[in-house]
Amino acid sequence: MTSQPTPTKAASGPGGPGEPGGGLQAGLKNRHLSMIAIGGVIGAGLFVGSSSGIATAGPGILLSYALVGTLVVLVMRMLGEMSAANPTSGSFSAHADRALGRWAGFSIGWLYWFFWVVVLAVEATAGAKILEGWIPAVPQWGWALIVMVVLTATNLVSVGSYGEFEFWFAGIKVVAISAFVVIGGLAVFGVLPGVDAEQAGLGNLTGHGGFLPNGPGAILTGVLLVVFSFMGSEIATLAAGESEDPQRAVTKSTNSIIWRVGVFYLGSIFVVVALLPWNDPSIKEQGSYVAALDSLGIAHAGQIMNFIVLTSVLSCLNSGLYTASRMAFSLGQRRDAPKVFAKTTSRGVPMAAILASVVFGFVAVFFNYAYPKTIFLFLVNASGAVALFVWLVICFSQLRMRKIIQRESPEKLVVKMWLYPYLTWATAALIVFVLGYMLTDTEHDGRETVLLSLLVAAVVLAIAVIRQKRGAGAPHVHQVADDPRDEAPVKVG
Repeated sequence: MTSQPTPTKAASGPGGPGEPGGGLQAGLKNRHLSMIAIGGVIGAGLFVGSSSGIATAGPGILLSYALVGTLVVLVMRMLGEMSAANPTSGSFSAHADRALGRWAGFSIGWLYWFFWVVVLAVEATAGAKILEGWIPAVPQWGWALIVMVVLTATNLVSVGSYGEFEFWFAGIKVVAISAFVVIGGLAVFGVLPGVDAEQAGLGNLTGHGGFLPNGPGAILTGVLLVVFSFMGSEIATLAAGESEDPQRAVTKSTNSIIWRVGVFYLGSIFVVVALLPWNDPSIKEQGSYVAALDSLGIAHAGQIMNFIVLTSVLSCLNSGLYTASRMAFSLGQRRDAPKVFAKTTSRGVPMAAILASVVFGFVAVFFNYAYPKTIFLFLVNASGAVALFVWLVICFSQLRMRKIIQRESPEKLVVKMWLYPYLTWATAALIVFVLGYMLTDTEHDGRETVLLSLLVAAVVLAIAVIRQKRGAGAPHVHQVADDPRDEAPVKVG
């Protein structure tokens, strides 16, 4: 295992700190990491995608969110265990490389990069639509270009500028959704003046066809609709490598994941389905959060929510570009990507990795405007199941890494997965079950998403295997384990 990075340099490269190629630097402050961890679980998908889940499962969507939230908590616990022992910009990709083999680190790293660069295009387009509505003089493609250029420049300046932008973006999201939960909760329990008590109340959970109006099977369908809105909770473990105290940052973000999921997801969705009947037409027409705000008589609810969604979009874009570039940097360090990706500027910024990520993002934005129903739809669906693939790889990596950490550096096991290994296996089984259930879903494109994602994964995996057989890149050398049965793959080529 590599030692914990020092405060002066986060992820070492071939040169020294402060020199080109000298590695990432510890430019993120503790407040940056705290807000990145808190805001990372609040994606734009929570605000714009929850209405379809409510329409499908009714109040039972709370069980869907609880199920996926539990899954995220367990996966983040496993990732926290590995990342606290070895904070690195490659996070789960680097852990998979060590625990499962070079093929695993290569495959999941590139799939994750692919996921985020497609997200860049999706979010840039979503943000451009909102901005065009406010200032129609600038066309939608122009706003998309402006947003991408500004955030690219931010990421190129320094990791500190990324952290500062994300601190404020995430801060607005956190304040907004916290206020929504508090104000909405007061209305639900009848202590907010001016709210119709007959419409808002706990009776909405059971009074319109029951808690599960569309049957228990709708809970699983709801899972398919909400699972992807949780992607982003792992960003804090990637960013920890560039913080002043990586181990402390990972430990803190891992331990706080339960209340973050509970408050921001379960809390806010509970408020929505308690304020309004689940089948109220306004939820589908206006969006769940706008409809809930309207029911409270809050003026300009739609514009307020547009501002919050825009903030979430910018936050997602900012973090997506950061995350994609750091994964590319880590792949470059391991010789699983062009060497230039591992080079950094004097400020510790992986310029080539950032530019490569944003170029693909620009290309995807072009496809979104030129071929929305063909090429871009393929990209979106092909990246759709990557979140579940990542979580599954984290499970299998943790099963091996626990033994390696205990053998080599037991003092670094400061975060432990509960009920190891049984809960890890149960989590993996649940993820496989969700993937299998998606194959039966034709109404919400679940089958197409899984099949296309598996196709892309198979192509990437085939490239990884071919590279490994040919001995491509520099060999990976790890400390030899005592028990050959538990030994991590130590050398390729």
